[in-house]
Amino acid sequence: MNGDRPAHVVVVGGGFGGVACARRLAGQPGVHVTLLERTGYHQFQPLLYQVATAELTPDDIRFDLEEMFAKHDNVEVRTAEAVAADPSAPSVTLAGGEVVAGDLLVLAAGAQPNFFHTPGADRHTFPLYSLQDAERVRSRVLQLFEDAGAKPELVDEGALTFVVVGAGATGVETAGALAELVHDVMPHVHPQLAIAGARVILVDLGHAVLGPFSPGAHDYAAKQLQRRGVQLRLGTSAREIGPGHVTLSDGTTIPTHLTVWGGGLMAAPLAAGSGISQGRGGRIDVRPDLTVEGFPSVYALGDLANIPGADDQALPQLGSVAQQAGDWAGRNILAGLQGEDRWPFQYHDKGIMAMIGRKSAVAEIGEHRHELHGRLAFAAWLGVHAQLLANAGAELNAFLAWADEFYLRSHHRSAALLDPATVDTPRIHWKDG
Repeated sequence: MNGDRPAHVVVVGGGFGGVACARRLAGQPGVHVTLLERTGYHQFQPLLYQVATAELTPDDIRFDLEEMFAKHDNVEVRTAEAVAADPSAPSVTLAGGEVVAGDLLVLAAGAQPNFFHTPGADRHTFPLYSLQDAERVRSRVLQLFEDAGAKPELVDEGALTFVVVGAGATGVETAGALAELVHDVMPHVHPQLAIAGARVILVDLGHAVLGPFSPGAHDYAAKQLQRRGVQLRLGTSAREIGPGHVTLSDGTTIPTHLTVWGGGLMAAPLAAGSGISQGRGGRIDVRPDLTVEGFPSVYALGDLANIPGADDQALPQLGSVAQQAGDWAGRNILAGLQGEDRWPFQYHDKGIMAMIGRKSAVAEIGEHRHELHGRLAFAAWLGVHAQLLANAGAELNAFLAWADEFYLRSHHRSAALLDPATVDTPRIHWKDG
């Protein structure tokens, strides 16, 4: 590196990992950061399902990256999509053909849906992995209710049958929130419509919901979903998906006009376009210090990477993993620039958790997975997500106010959000500095 100029660090991706890395390097002497993000904003991904089900507005979880780093002269934010990478340069090629080269490269471009070659899934399902996805689901739900209100016979054709594929955290949270929207909110919005004909069906090849959790959590989550009217179709998979139906592996065909895909993740296309060998899920395997084998100037983070844990198993694709890895990568970059050794990543396990609906959550906290349900689980969920927001630099008053309203109050806010003219809620803002 040229000692006469700052080291140039190119960070690809404005998710938890990329933002945390850029924040660690922000304001540091001798470092210039170029942060590339296709959308130009950071999305708070754990709450996408809340936008999809009209509990939050898109602006509640969308944060402008230029605003976030406005007071740091050494961080340049560019709204651009990296489509290929050259780890030996190191550099990335943008969608328009421009090449952005740096001294160090941080690949944190996130994930994309994994449809597991299910026929029709890529064309006829609604994934839920981006803010744009969440807005599409929300618009689709509202349109279907409007259509059914105008033509009630559409209910018998599946217009108000919502299928969610995948019973992991994304699928469970989405199914629970959809059921509450359908049964508790929409009767006030469409009082003339026979809501009793609406159904939410959760499909998964496994025999339990929330597979990574304990058997006790499986039972609790299943009961809470069923109390909300969610029909569970476990031990069966989606064999084929069409524009108006889902066919299951047991031969059943479900008429539906909305199939939400929560069936799995794989690395974003940049991983395949990097020339780096890919491991499980199409992700890039990294060394303990988060660099790529054979390319000490290239880091890979978050959902784009297989990050080894203490047991040599890859860490899960969680926001807390990505955030901690991003911060750690930033520290290692600074250490390397100062001629110091880089340290192996040490993940502080905060556990796993999922919201099932108002007043229902499940959490398994810490390395020993202490199990919590209900209010205590919600408090744990809230703490982890508040910390993710705080680590990204957000003010938390609005988030905490929303959480209090979400847990304690009725569904009036969801109904209000369906009419944008009635929305008057505090926004989460970024801290100064």
